[in-house]
Amino acid sequence: GILPLDSEESGVCEVILVHEHYLAHKPQKLCWAEAAGTLRDGLRAYTALHYLAPVSPGTSVLILDGASPFGTIAIQLAQHRGAKVISTAHSLEDKQYLERLRPAGARVIDVSHGKIDVAESCLEETGGLGVDTVLDAGVRLYSAEDEPASRCQLLPHKHDIITLLGVGGRWITTERNLQLDPPDSHSLFLKGATVSFLNEEVWNLSNVQQGKYLYILWWCCGHFLLFHFRPQLDEPIPLYEAKVSMEIVQKNQARKRQVIQF
Repeated sequence: GILPLDSEESGVCEVILVHEHYLAHKPQKLCWAEAAGTLRDGLRAYTALHYLAPVSPGTSVLILDGASPFGTIAIQLAQHRGAKVISTAHSLEDKQYLERLRPAGARVIDVSHGKIDVAESCLEETGGLGVDTVLDAGVRLYSAEDEPASRCQLLPHKHDIITLLGVGGRWITTERNLQLDPPDSHSLFLKGATVSFLNEEVWNLSNVQQGKYLYILWWCCGHFLLFHFRPQLDEPIPLYEAKVSMEIVQKNQARKRQVIQF
């Protein structure tokens, strides 16, 4: 559920009184660990592919780092809506995981060796037209000399994203410090393309949006179970290991969603 902006209660407590209108129902068959582990990724995926760039049958979607917890949910949601999905994999294990996802059908591009041109592969896959929607996992803003080697190898450059966008395409970015130069803006202008920033926490900033927010929470719990979406969850972690788990998450070393079991 949610706490409204005008709530007199605090969320940091063991017991809290919340009006039922601010709560979303969790199906009985969905366990608490799955609900906790998929809620944020489901919220982000639904926000991106329903509100920021509505995905419909026949459209093409590029999801970068598809084997991440967020990417996994986004791929399944895009496929559920009938889109043609292209995804990148950062390792051989990620590629094998994506190929085992059901329903199958996502085109997987392995970028782990740094020899594959993502823009060229996407243009080839779409017959030179470009993709309709790009959902990134961060982008390179500068040249290879100015950024760490690991970041350069796995993330595409912002110019690559703009190049592979089709006419009227939508670029949904998680890069909060995105910087577009005049030539970048000009290219987007010529294509009639748009850039949207994915920040799932904006739903909390307006009372007018509370109904939509609660609907997304309900959809994430109910429909994920109904359509057998497969989240990227690690085994529940006991409370005494929470500190170690948090350190792993903060270092971006966790490839699966971590859930603390009280």
